[in-house]
Amino acid sequence: MDFRLKVFFTVANRLSFTKAATELFISQPAVSKHIQELEEEYKIKLFDRNGGKISLTAGGQLLLKHVKNIFEIYREIHFDMGTLINQQQGALRLGASTTISQYIIPPLLARFHQKMKGIKVNLLNGNTEQIENALLNKEIEIGIVEGQSKNKSIKYTPFLKDELVLVCNSKNPLVSKQEITREDLKSMQFVMREQGSGTLEVIEHALKPFEIKISQLSVEMQLGSTESIKSYLMNSDCVAFISIHGIEKELKNNELVVLDVNNMVIERYFYVISLQGKTEALSELFINNILDHHNLKL
Repeated sequence: MDFRLKVFFTVANRLSFTKAATELFISQPAVSKHIQELEEEYKIKLFDRNGGKISLTAGGQLLLKHVKNIFEIYREIHFDMGTLINQQQGALRLGASTTISQYIIPPLLARFHQKMKGIKVNLLNGNTEQIENALLNKEIEIGIVEGQSKNKSIKYTPFLKDELVLVCNSKNPLVSKQEITREDLKSMQFVMREQGSGTLEVIEHALKPFEIKISQLSVEMQLGSTESIKSYLMNSDCVAFISIHGIEKELKNNELVVLDVNNMVIERYFYVISLQGKTEALSELFINNILDHHNLKL
């Protein structure tokens, strides 16, 4: 509705006048002009300029907080007005942690789009910690994450059951072992996810009954996605804990093998997350849609 606020919002997110100009398809002088007009209107500087870098001032941070709330209301108006004339339209910002965005969410988004062609979904990909922060900062409306920790400002709705399994490539000598023991785990070479990953957090939790800390494991490499971990396993004698949803194809093709760990079953839920309190209509529509598909309830 107010293009100047959109310009400010884009600059604040990108912390770059050049990137904001490219994203908004306007010139850099036009971006500067819009920001200058806002600064004149509110009689306060919104950005500090230090060489080639910019940062938000206290006034800029306050305005950004209000702009996020304003844009949230705009999205609700757009969706609710469309619903009155049976034309459900709008934009939904969704975040999903890495495993989910790679293996779970694409078919769900395709089905949702077939039903609701007027709704545009933007997907942000990151680890669980990044997605929760994006939700708290109102950069997304909904997230789907893995992990054990719970933030009191966030509502967690169980979405889909998952199992983490210990995996190696099919040529690994470990394949001949009937069962993996606690001592075996301590002698293996692991590939792990990065800090902030929900998967890493769940593994940490599952190792507690074995009185093993991740710091006691021999971690050869930390990688940022299941795909990179699988590729690493194919070319090494390492092992890794991976979601069963992420290795269906490799198990079928006998490229990777699941190792049976004595007395260890690592089950978890993926969660749909939203901010505590009222959920806007469009977000609720999307959540109910994906929960219905798995016969779950909001």
